[in-house]
Amino acid sequence: MVLLNNLGYPRIGPKRELKFAEENYWKGKITRDELFKKAADLRKLYLQTQEKYLIDLIPSSFSFYDTMLDMSLMVGAVPERYKPMTNISNNTEIDLYFAMARGYQKDGLDITAMAMSKWFDTNYHYIVPELNADQTFQLLSRKIIDEFNEGKQVLQNKTPKPVLIGPVTYLFLGKEKEKGFHRVDLISKLLPVYVEVLSALERDGAEWVQLDEPCLCLDITEKERAALETAYKTFAQQCPKLKIMLTTYFGALDDNLAIAARLPIAALHIDLVRSPNQLDDVLDVIPSNVILSLGVVDGRNIWKNDYKKSLDLIERAVAKLGKGRVMVAPSCSLLHSPHDLDFETDLQAEIKNWMAFSKQKLNELKELRDILEGNSNLLDANQAAIESRRLSKLIHKPEVKQRVAAITDKDAQRNSPYAERRKLQRAKFNFPLFPSTTIGSFPQTAEVRSWRAQFKKGSITKERYEELLEQETIRGIRIQESIGLDVLVHGEFERNDMVEYFGEQMEGFVFTLNGWVQSYGSRCVKPPIIFGDVSRPFDMTVRWSSFAQSVTNRPVKGMLTGPVTILQWSFVRDDQPRSETAFQIALGIRDEVVALEKAGITAIQIDEPAIREGLPLRKRDWDHYLNWAVKAFRVSSSGVRDDTHIATHMCYSEFNDIFEHIAAMDADLLLIETSKTQMKLLGVFAQFKYPNEIGPGLYDIHSPRVPTKEEMVALLEKAVQLLPYQNIWVNPDCGLKTRGWEETEPSLRNMVEAAREMRKRCPQ
Repeated sequence: MVLLNNLGYPRIGPKRELKFAEENYWKGKITRDELFKKAADLRKLYLQTQEKYLIDLIPSSFSFYDTMLDMSLMVGAVPERYKPMTNISNNTEIDLYFAMARGYQKDGLDITAMAMSKWFDTNYHYIVPELNADQTFQLLSRKIIDEFNEGKQVLQNKTPKPVLIGPVTYLFLGKEKEKGFHRVDLISKLLPVYVEVLSALERDGAEWVQLDEPCLCLDITEKERAALETAYKTFAQQCPKLKIMLTTYFGALDDNLAIAARLPIAALHIDLVRSPNQLDDVLDVIPSNVILSLGVVDGRNIWKNDYKKSLDLIERAVAKLGKGRVMVAPSCSLLHSPHDLDFETDLQAEIKNWMAFSKQKLNELKELRDILEGNSNLLDANQAAIESRRLSKLIHKPEVKQRVAAITDKDAQRNSPYAERRKLQRAKFNFPLFPSTTIGSFPQTAEVRSWRAQFKKGSITKERYEELLEQETIRGIRIQESIGLDVLVHGEFERNDMVEYFGEQMEGFVFTLNGWVQSYGSRCVKPPIIFGDVSRPFDMTVRWSSFAQSVTNRPVKGMLTGPVTILQWSFVRDDQPRSETAFQIALGIRDEVVALEKAGITAIQIDEPAIREGLPLRKRDWDHYLNWAVKAFRVSSSGVRDDTHIATHMCYSEFNDIFEHIAAMDADLLLIETSKTQMKLLGVFAQFKYPNEIGPGLYDIHSPRVPTKEEMVALLEKAVQLLPYQNIWVNPDCGLKTRGWEETEPSLRNMVEAAREMRKRCPQ
């Protein structure tokens, strides 16, 4: 029989148990032992669940926060600034680990967190390794070895498979902290630590080790290809009994197929969901001693697998290689899918029948093998579900499709160019130099969340719920007024999530009760599911923006999520091009922008933090995506008067290589994340002579530390060296939903004081 291979499993817990345990540990409510006990219970559950579905290669590795951060700790790539906290007696490895992710502000220390970035084109965030020219590596954490040995005790009939980020992908995704060297040049220093880990796993009885090298699906250089060859030859020589599985995903190998095919590995995994057309090319060159793992079950979406399509791919591989050299697998780790569809008791039965979550995807692997072994009934049942979805009247709405087809270039243009709009907006709003604002959300306290839970359960009436929200909104407005912010926000206390909130009010979406996936650390999101044509039947935000504006004389921004971000952060239908769905959403957001303006809200922010995240992995495909993505944003933002101020927010974005497209969005104000990079991102804006307004984020909202006025002034001083100070806004990096008021208020006060200081230093 073909073997079943799983690449990874969600780690947050079926009901976010790890999230709550970690947050309670950070608050001092539980001990380390209690945290570790919860993690061990979850690891056992995951291993036994995969064993139940007869998975042959079961991953044993587990992460408390992020796998890339795990690797940095394992190889001792700990930035120098964290060394002082290791001298504090009650701190252990896990405390250093969390400090690297979140920062550390106690015991007389004030240490910033490491930067985060998006994991390829997903909404998952990884902690970026910080690398220096004189970087040294050492085996600092044995966690991956300990988890393998723990897994051996849990599994009855299988030896678990440790999973590591491959050494070249680890370096490739890192950042040089100084000029004059290339991070991949560190490969010779890094490999001895990998060999030490692999040798330990080999001694302890590991048969397979999975090394993830998704960089092979990117445009890489000969330097990186040479590093791959050096690394895997070293592993083959030093650990000859260990079977190395080289894992690629999110795209095709293409021009990297030749190097992948000549590496001394035991198995190669390829993503046939994203790139089914690569199979024949791989079959033509794969060495006779290498097993091929076929990623045919979508690890990143929630739609039921079409067994007929998957079987075609599997049977072609078996015909060429034989069953003994073929594995069946998800396309990538199931980290990106929710846990278990069985928990979804409120989904409409017809729609639920089209779906599969992580546990169900394990069953899909098992059923595909059963069909290969002769169980045709399983294929018949699957095809009935696939046909039901294709023909469903719930999905297709001709009037929505017709409206998208009627979009013209004029629909994607403001009435006047920015220079003319700026004069009208400045006369209308009378913004000071360095105007201050926030990105949108304010702390979603336990009290606010409890109101929402009570309302959903029917414990309080709608009237009482909205009364409580009004009181919290007024409180948020008064706090902003007392801090001295120039442009206010209503706080978004009524919103559960910046995408889910809008999807709940649009047609074509459905929602889950427990469809949580990890975004970063303990931050989990419950993505909407776009199953059909999208439209906006009624106002979505006007009520709360108007209420907030009614209780203050200062301008209050209308807060919206942009079409590309709603698309990217949802589970998207796969039966039409993503661009078609994006334009359907864009028209709904456009209608909301017009409604806000009509209601007197004329400062409007349309957030697009995910626009770069949606980039195809290969540069040759970028223009096609960026052209429709930028046009979708402009369709959403261009239906208003010239004196209406349109802002957008982006975070975790490297703009250098797509800057012209970002500028083409033509937002009056671009708010961006820059604090962790010390304003380095602004260099491209200076080179381009970007004419519109920019709000470079002054502090990292993902860390609980409170930034000082002085450090924010220093960042603004760097900004004015690069940009016209008349164009600079003052704001945090991102929304403040995940922070507490005890951090938010002093941080914003310091930020406003920094803005006032800059006004003194710069001529009016």
